[in-house]
Amino acid sequence: MCCYKEILIIIPARAGSKRIKGKNRRLLNGVPLIEYSIKYAKKHIPGDIIISTDDKLIAPIANKLDVPILWRKNNKAKDETTATEVVQDVLNNLNKTYNYVILLQPTSPLRTKDLFKEAWKLFQNNSSKSLITVSPNKNKLGVVNNTVYFPKTYNFGERSQSLKPLYYENGSLYLFSYTLAKEGKMVCDSPLALIINHPFGTVDIDTEIDWLWAELIQKKYND
Repeated sequence: MCCYKEILIIIPARAGSKRIKGKNRRLLNGVPLIEYSIKYAKKHIPGDIIISTDDKLIAPIANKLDVPILWRKNNKAKDETTATEVVQDVLNNLNKTYNYVILLQPTSPLRTKDLFKEAWKLFQNNSSKSLITVSPNKNKLGVVNNTVYFPKTYNFGERSQSLKPLYYENGSLYLFSYTLAKEGKMVCDSPLALIINHPFGTVDIDTEIDWLWAELIQKKYND
């Protein structure tokens, strides 16, 4: 069993959100969005925390919560910059190495208090270099081709209750080895999947509708 202090928690918070201006510092039920992830990390994940951002207005929030910032250069804060690139940028600019890395996206701000413990236990008890969180989807899904609908995950007339759920990556927590990250990856070919059945797993903020949903879920299930 490794020491928790070998964990680095990265919270990415780019300034240039186009759909929701100033998203990472906008108040979600009275609290800056990024603060949810910072407070979760400080309370539930023993390890070092760092914020990767180019947003100068994040600084007062980070200072208040005593969390260091690694300032991103412009070429690491573009629309097309991937989370993997952000992670590599952080690792390449630190003078310390770790065994494990966790990525907490501010846009998935709501997490149950036991999420990390469950993820850590699954990760330690199985052989894999990465873990992602997923949520079940039992919708009847299909494709539309030239205005004609074709079911893909079911047959017409099939009851929803009889469908086996598919799962989607919900972005709540990513856990991966430091060596995998240094290779330029966050997710290996066979990642472990921690299934989240809590409504928190349905929150991933990209639009104003997502924001309203997040406020509703946070008020209803304040965990």
